[in-house]
Amino acid sequence: MADKITLRRVLRLLAISAKMDLVWLLRDTKFAMIGVLGDIISNLGTVAGIFLIAARFNGIGGMSADEVLFMMAYSTLVSGIFTTFGTGNNIHISRIIGRGQLEHLFIQPLPLGVQLATNGFSPFTSGKMLVGVALMAIAVSRLRLRISFLWVVALIAYLLTTMTIIVARSYLVSSMAFYAPVAMEEISNTAIEDAWLISTFPLSGMPAFIQIPLLTILPEGLVAWFPSLCLLGKPPLNLSPYYPMLFALFITLIAGYVFKRGLNYYVRKGANRYVPYGFRR
Repeated sequence: MADKITLRRVLRLLAISAKMDLVWLLRDTKFAMIGVLGDIISNLGTVAGIFLIAARFNGIGGMSADEVLFMMAYSTLVSGIFTTFGTGNNIHISRIIGRGQLEHLFIQPLPLGVQLATNGFSPFTSGKMLVGVALMAIAVSRLRLRISFLWVVALIAYLLTTMTIIVARSYLVSSMAFYAPVAMEEISNTAIEDAWLISTFPLSGMPAFIQIPLLTILPEGLVAWFPSLCLLGKPPLNLSPYYPMLFALFITLIAGYVFKRGLNYYVRKGANRYVPYGFRR
C-alpha cells in the first residue's frame, strides 16, 4: 500500500510541475517560445557542426556520416530528457547544497528523494526533446534500420542508463559542496557541461589511451558514443553491450555512499548561509 501511495504522490507532484510549466508557457508565451526556439537552434547548430564534418570527410573514425547523425540524435535525446526532468536544479544538486537550500526541502512533508525526483519537470518547454525525436527518426530512416520491439526497448534502456550515469556523476561531485559550499556551488554544472562538450564528438578512430579513460574515469564516451554504437550493433573495443549498465550500477553505488556521508555531515554542521558571516545570507 505504501508503494502505491508513494507512486501516487510522485505522479501528482509531476503533474503539479507540468502544470506550472504550462502556466509559464501560456502566461508569457512569447518569452517561453523564444526560449524553446533558442534551445532548438542551439541543438541544431551543435548537431550540424559535427554532421557536416562527418559529411565532408565521408565519416569520422570508421563511422559513416549517417551513423554520426544517429549518435548526435541519441545525444540530443539524452539532453532533452535532462532538460525535461532537471530544470529545478535537482540534477545540478550542488546549487541547492551550496546555497543552503536543502533545509527548505527538509521541512516539507515529503521524502527528500521524492522532492528531488519530481522538482523541475518541464514537458511543455523542452525543445530539445522534439529535436532529438526528429533527428532520431531521420537517422533511422537514412540508415534503414529495422526497428523491432526489442530494439525500442534497448533504446529506452540505454537512455535510462545514460541518464543514470549523468545524475550519479553529478551527485558524486556535488558531494564536495557539503564541505565547501561556496567553492563547489557550481561543480555539478561544470561537470555536466564538460560532459556535453566532449560527448558530442565521436571517439571512433581515437587511440586507446583517449578512448579508455573516457569510458572509465571520465564517462563522456558513455553519454552517446558507446550506446549509439551498441544500438547499431557495433559495440566498440570488443566490450559487452551491457558495459554501460554495469558502469551505471557501479557509479550509482559510489555516488550514493559518498552523497550520504556528505549529507550526514551537512545535517550535523548545517549551512553557513544562515550565520552572520555566511554565504548569500
